[in-house]
Amino acid sequence: MPNCIGNITFTALLGVSLTALAASAQAAEYKMTVNRDRLINAQNEPQNWLMMNGDYGSTRYSKLAQINRDNVKNLRMVWALALRGMQDVGQNGPENEVNPLIDNGFMYTVDGWGTVYKIDARSGDHGEFVWIADPGVKHEGNIPRTRGIALWEDLVIANLPDGRVIAINRDSGEIVWDKKVTAVDEFGSREKLYAAPLAVDGKVLVANGAGDATRGWLAALDARTGKELWRWYAIPKPGDPGSETWKDKTSAWKTGGGGLWQTGSYDPATRLTIWGTGNPVPQYDPQARPGDNLYTNSVVALDIDTGKLVWYYQYLPNDSWDYDEVGIHLLYDANINGEMRKVVGHFARNGFYYALDRNNGSFVKGSQYVNDLNWTKGLDPKTGKPLEYDPALDVQRYVQEARSLRGDPMKRTCPTWHGGVAYQPTAYNPVKHIAYGVGAEGCFSQNGAAAAFKGPNGGLDRARNEKRSYTSDLYYGAISAYDTVSNKILAKTVTDIEIRSGVTATAGGLVLTGLQDGWVVAYDDEKLQQLWRFNVGTPLKGSPVTYAIGPKQYVAVQGSGRHVHPIKYDNLETSSYLFVFALD
Repeated sequence: MPNCIGNITFTALLGVSLTALAASAQAAEYKMTVNRDRLINAQNEPQNWLMMNGDYGSTRYSKLAQINRDNVKNLRMVWALALRGMQDVGQNGPENEVNPLIDNGFMYTVDGWGTVYKIDARSGDHGEFVWIADPGVKHEGNIPRTRGIALWEDLVIANLPDGRVIAINRDSGEIVWDKKVTAVDEFGSREKLYAAPLAVDGKVLVANGAGDATRGWLAALDARTGKELWRWYAIPKPGDPGSETWKDKTSAWKTGGGGLWQTGSYDPATRLTIWGTGNPVPQYDPQARPGDNLYTNSVVALDIDTGKLVWYYQYLPNDSWDYDEVGIHLLYDANINGEMRKVVGHFARNGFYYALDRNNGSFVKGSQYVNDLNWTKGLDPKTGKPLEYDPALDVQRYVQEARSLRGDPMKRTCPTWHGGVAYQPTAYNPVKHIAYGVGAEGCFSQNGAAAAFKGPNGGLDRARNEKRSYTSDLYYGAISAYDTVSNKILAKTVTDIEIRSGVTATAGGLVLTGLQDGWVVAYDDEKLQQLWRFNVGTPLKGSPVTYAIGPKQYVAVQGSGRHVHPIKYDNLETSSYLFVFALD
């Protein structure tokens, strides 16, 4: 990379003006592609935000420090820009769970219907559209939802609600290729693309996230052409390794779940991409699918060249609470018991924080991070499995007072089926060794109910399912700061409303997030004390990001719909908007 970029980054941290160098860097924007080296070294470009989760390790950590604990109270909105995207969404629509990408003053973002935008943000006081690429997604029959886009060389790559993946020339806005990658299965269920694409070494990784009705998969496409290179299925077919963990007689593997609906991470040293997988199906009837149900509720590491499974770790065999583990897997190095280890860190939906060895997936350590947890008495210190797990059982018991099997009355389980952290993007501060998770706290109750299949050849027959009832209690939002060295919660703060946004940490001692009732909030990164908040008047599910134009640091957040489940604040209009903040 040109030296001027590195100089701008260094001086931006100090707050020194380098107008001439900034102009030089901006002039070079069209000559710089987002190549392999830049993505691998994304942490060294804090003025930019080149990937949805910040870097290949998904750490969402920025080295920018101009905005800090002392002056964040002076943060003000400096511009806003209306996007399309809220047509036919309604008050309860999914819409955006997305943040913009930034490359040398130019923003790239997407709305829930798959329209992609390039915005010139170099002036600092307003944004201007460079182009708008509308791929023509039909609104009828599709759900507007996106978790982001990817940059590769001169392309912007987006997954669409109708199952297509497109690549757009980032200079002209013209669509270069357009590929349909999803299908309708033999039972009439549609595969869907919910996770943002991940660009890795000339490939684009895309995933089927419709795991509650179909069979999850991860695929690699050639970034230049869109040609499919490989596809890996989360649920093994009969005869494949892991198929022995599906012991039913109803071909449950065909609709077995394991959807991948949040973007994975990538380790360039091992050439492994690391993703979380979703729950088994039927979600709440483990007796319908006896066995451990691999590779659901797991983290999987795949070779990016072949798509072969290299290692896996299953957090919860034979799940019955919808504790899928699609959430972010943080990649970092840590000193554990005097030894430097390459770690995969994960805020699990089941209420525990796990540290795994990045080379082989073996359990390193873990502990509870949610306030309330009763489905297990704890984790085995050697394996990380629930203490009650018995590999000889086809249907696990766990803590029976919290596990509803067929015929059981309502039983109360903690955490809530929404989990502590579900898909919400997490963050990791590599200097302070603190991981940050945002999500929900609370419990829920449900009765045991049998699921039905259409016959031995598979297919869910939901019309014949026994009635399942459920309720939630102790339901509120939370932000957790987890000390990865001491393996315990460092700080926690709660909110009245569950958090469906993500979190970003900065070298300025801040943690940033957004709330569904419209607040953008900054917290102290050690104590989680609130330092600043601003209400944008529309729900937020996208995560804030930070970037710099020359010497000046900015914070950006994108508006969205709100979550479909009941919340306490129901009086905001949804809108598709981009908001940008800076110091006075």
